[in-house]
Amino acid sequence: MFIQTEATPNPATLKFLPGKIVMEKGTADFRNAGEADASPLAARLFGIDGVTGVYFGYDFITVSKDSAEWQHLKPAILGSIMEHFMSGQPVMGGTSALAEDTDEDGEFYEADDETLVATIKELLETRVRPAVAQDGGDITFKGFRDGTVYLNMKGACAGCPSSTATLKHGVQNLLKHFVPEVQAVEAI
Repeated sequence: MFIQTEATPNPATLKFLPGKIVMEKGTADFRNAGEADASPLAARLFGIDGVTGVYFGYDFITVSKDSAEWQHLKPAILGSIMEHFMSGQPVMGGTSALAEDTDEDGEFYEADDETLVATIKELLETRVRPAVAQDGGDITFKGFRDGTVYLNMKGACAGCPSSTATLKHGVQNLLKHFVPEVQAVEAI
């Protein structure tokens, strides 16, 4: 099994491409070892000293670290990913409460804004999310209120030094161009 790695804009996060589907549907974001109980693979990765976050996309895994050096962490992470896929265990356990389909739980917006929200979601789905996934992260819609779009940043995007630039200069400009009612974009 050959696992490719890619740098992300976040120096504390590395993207791993196992050459297999990781999450058939949705994504999963684990911010600590306690949350990792929902996934045998995430639990295995959190067992490596220095790992602070794990995110699963369709065909990639992003791993975030503390102050440890990648040269020390990378071999252990690669070994853990390889062992997991060779074992035949599922990526997620039976109850994948942290696996996020494209469900709309926790979203907020006024009923009058439903058409605007549908347009915003379509732009995010077709233009923003594919580009952000290339960098090992994800951005999902959380709400729209008083001209402000609220987004949730996951994976490599969470805590990334360039995430503010991505939001303000990339996503905000795109949404303002296609949806004039959008005045600002904020991360939750």
